[in-house]
Amino acid sequence: MLTYEATTEAVTVTVRPAYLDDKSDPLATRFVFAYFVRIVNESDHEVQLLRRRWRIRDAIGGVQEVEGDGVVGRQPRLAPGESHAYQSFCVLSTFEGSMEGDYLMEREDGARFRAEIPRFYLAAMAN
Repeated sequence: MLTYEATTEAVTVTVRPAYLDDKSDPLATRFVFAYFVRIVNESDHEVQLLRRRWRIRDAIGGVQEVEGDGVVGRQPRLAPGESHAYQSFCVLSTFEGSMEGDYLMEREDGARFRAEIPRFYLAAMAN
């Protein structure tokens, strides 16, 4: 499986997507993909993930924007050197697409920045 990585202001986001054949139904144009995310704080300051923003593209040009608080119901705080990992999924109506976005992060001094989520590609039968 391919791994995608981006670092913004010493916060590294790594994503590994996977096609879920057993959850998908190609005849019904339902393609399910999991993605595994790891966020590492490589800075000298604590950071907290406040919000997420995703852009999900399908193979025929459709774009869906998703925003919300935290990730999987959490707003993790990461001390220097700590990481947070989670997994989630998305459903496409096409056999391939891509996702990308960012996390709104806040340092302990209140300064905020957007940590890039690298664009990663989703392809049915790619595992």
